[in-house]
Parts: sequence; C-alpha cells; structure tokens
Amino acid sequence: MKFVQTNKAPSAIGPYSQAVVVNGMVYTSGQIALTAEGSDELLAEEVVVQAVQVLKNLEAVLTEAGSSLDQVIKTTIFLADMADFAVVNEIYEEAFGAHKPARSTVAVKTLPKNALVEIDAIALVK
Repeated sequence: MKFVQTNKAPSAIGPYSQAVVVNGMVYTSGQIALTAEGSDELLAEEVVVQAVQVLKNLEAVLTEAGSSLDQVIKTTIFLADMADFAVVNEIYEEAFGAHKPARSTVAVKTLPKNALVEIDAIALVK
C-alpha cells in the first residue's frame, strides 16, 4: 500500500490520506473546494467555483498517485443540493471530456466545511 500526499491539493482535514494506491489502482478521498495553499476556508460559496476547484484537487491527487482523469473508472459525487446536479454535470463533463467513467451522484444533508460538492474517484495507475 502506498499512501499519497501532494502539496498541490489541500491536506486531509482528518486522519486519512489524500489517496491510497493498491495493486495498480488508486482510491482517492473525497475532495472539497479547499485550496492547496492551506486555507481552512472554502474557495467560494458558489457551486460552480467549488466544482471547478474540487476537480482540480482531484486531478492533482491522481497525478501524484501516478494516474490522471482519463484513467478514472468510477466517481462518486456528493451534493448538498440536488438542484446543483445540472451545473455540476457541465463542469464534470468539461473536466473529463470524452472519457465517461461510471458514476454515482448522491444528495447529502451536509458536507465537511459546509461544502456544496465533494467528489472521490477510483482510477488505474498508468
């Protein structure tokens, strides 16, 4: 098992790793819209800005693990409000392009730091 840590994404806010690599697979922890600079505050209150930052964080963790967005097999999106589904879909599609991993989207009551969106992923290591 290899535990992944990069300073290009926010540090874990609890007792867990940004990702773990096992048997050629990477399992990321959920990413929210914190920045790599270490601020304890969310980047913005708008779901569009948060979703863009979440995907940047996810990409940074995947890169450090030896993977990338085009190696993602499955994602889970957690939304504080399912009304944001369509706008998050647009940002997600822009980030992934023609690559279409399996995905679940779940509405949740609250997310860490009162984030509006959180995304985790399972991917192949290149």
